[in-house]
Amino acid sequence: MADSGAQAEKPAASTSASVSKPEIKPDVKPLPKPNPIYKYMGLGENFRPKLPSRNWTIFLTLTGSFTAAVIYDKRETRRVQRKWCRLVEHLADEPLDSRDMPRKLTVFLEAPPNDGLRSAQEHFKLYVKPILVASGLDWEFVQGRKEGDIRADFAERIRNSRTPPDQRGEEDVITQIRRKNGIQEFEGPRGDIVIGRHTWKEYVRGLHEGWLGPLTEPVNPLEEKTPEATIEQQTAPSPVSVDSIASPDDSSTVIHDTSTSGEEKPALVPEEAPKGDEKPKKPPPFIPVADYSSAPTPSGLPAQFDPSTPITFPHILGFLNTPRRIYRFLNRRDLADSVGRETAAIVLANCRPYSTTSAPEPPTAFIADDASPSSTQAIDVAQSAEQQNSLFEEEKEWHKSVRIRKEDDRERTWLEPVILDPRIASRMRRFKLSVEDEDISKSIVVHEEEVEGWIKGGLRRLGRSGKQYFGFGTEKQQDMNVSFE
Repeated sequence: MADSGAQAEKPAASTSASVSKPEIKPDVKPLPKPNPIYKYMGLGENFRPKLPSRNWTIFLTLTGSFTAAVIYDKRETRRVQRKWCRLVEHLADEPLDSRDMPRKLTVFLEAPPNDGLRSAQEHFKLYVKPILVASGLDWEFVQGRKEGDIRADFAERIRNSRTPPDQRGEEDVITQIRRKNGIQEFEGPRGDIVIGRHTWKEYVRGLHEGWLGPLTEPVNPLEEKTPEATIEQQTAPSPVSVDSIASPDDSSTVIHDTSTSGEEKPALVPEEAPKGDEKPKKPPPFIPVADYSSAPTPSGLPAQFDPSTPITFPHILGFLNTPRRIYRFLNRRDLADSVGRETAAIVLANCRPYSTTSAPEPPTAFIADDASPSSTQAIDVAQSAEQQNSLFEEEKEWHKSVRIRKEDDRERTWLEPVILDPRIASRMRRFKLSVEDEDISKSIVVHEEEVEGWIKGGLRRLGRSGKQYFGFGTEKQQDMNVSFE
């Protein structure tokens, strides 16, 4: 009986388990079919546009903001440069006689501290060259790759101009042809463009050396040798540890080789030849700074030198200075405005004297009398003249490796203060914009079409061509409006 009851309960349990509750599906609105254009574009049939995620939003915001800042800065930089170009471009339209040479400027370029010459060349190309090209003036370069090159080259130019014509070397072929054809050189102030604080210090140093120093290189008593010492040095035996025989045919040395066998075999060892890539070192200054006051005044010293202007060249290195470099990169329009103003003043050739010091006479020596050639001792010199303070803020950003003195340094132009002689400083002139030119520059308006990029310019031209095709804004459109009325 118990078994029959258990068997009767099993089918009832199985029937209750087999009966399941009906599934309740939520009332969800089906998604619309995607636009078939996505399929034709290769994006797939199930592609659906959606908002970017949080990370993508941050990335696109940062990159978009930086790109917009760069584009805006480039456009404003072109606007500023275009303003200064329009101020001087009337000079390019002035007539010039076929037998007269145009005005030529001299551009002094030197590699900045702890960097190459390319950065200085790029600075000139970006900010100075557009204004010079718009004015139609000619220019020449005086370039230096290391400290002392500008000083030596500029001083040598001045010494050549002081040398009498009969004692000079052979003239340039182009100069001879111009003289035979009766081509006249430009008469008037030319002008010097000095880029950077480091170049400006060498420019002032070379100007003093060229006019106050001697025409020939003085003999250094430390390097001068007497004939007796030279003969003794030549006749003295050389301390050679091996048997060497000089060959008369070539510049090689014969050394006896006994490494493989007992017999001696001559082996030729060529001597090291001087490297042809190395440039000769520049000579030291012909006159020390301490001798400025005692140097005689040259007979051909002009009443005024050619005007000059130091052009700012901000240059900073180092990983920790990356934020400052990025800020300057995004604000190059301010630098273009400053350099463009100075360059326009150079082109328009309006100059004034440099401001002098409050003291009656600036100090003329910064090297101690007991200083050895291998070490110099700089004393405090009041840097109050305009030539001494020009672009002084750039010197604070020089790399620390430039400030390290070496044992063989006799004079470091970059590290020493700028020393002026009253006879030279009083004859220096600086370019400056006149009041009339300032008013003209303020009235110049540069329209958007002159500075826009190729994308915006292309869209503008496309819109104008469409308006012209359909007749919007023309007489045809006005006639159509009248007919409709």
